[in-house]
Amino acid sequence: MPQVSWDDVRELALAFPDTDETTSWGHAFWRVHGKGFVWERPLRKPDLQHLELSEQPGPVLGAKVDDEPTKFALVEDDPEVFFTTPHFDGFPAVLVWLDNVSHRLLREIVTDAWLAAAPPKLAKEWLTEHPD
Repeated sequence: MPQVSWDDVRELALAFPDTDETTSWGHAFWRVHGKGFVWERPLRKPDLQHLELSEQPGPVLGAKVDDEPTKFALVEDDPEVFFTTPHFDGFPAVLVWLDNVSHRLLREIVTDAWLAAAPPKLAKEWLTEHPD
């Protein structure tokens, strides 16, 4: 499986309407209508301790999801790709090991994150134009 990169994330994220790229805490952050939907999320010391890691093994993508049950279902279904840390308790977002994601799955993650953050009217218009 060819590895995906931040350039792949950028290309996918910026293909959606009303989307821009900025930085948050010095890291890439993509927004729709001013609301973040995917972002670069380096692991912090408490995250590493929770995951029982001495260092971050690869790039981590944060992605908005519809709700916490969705987050927990993703983590349970594919823990090699999806995870969370206590920092995200109560927040509808999941963390993604970017090195373990296929291009197809990355497209799904970014699309679902955009739909979760986009204004409802914009999301509905986009879904009408992209029924697949």
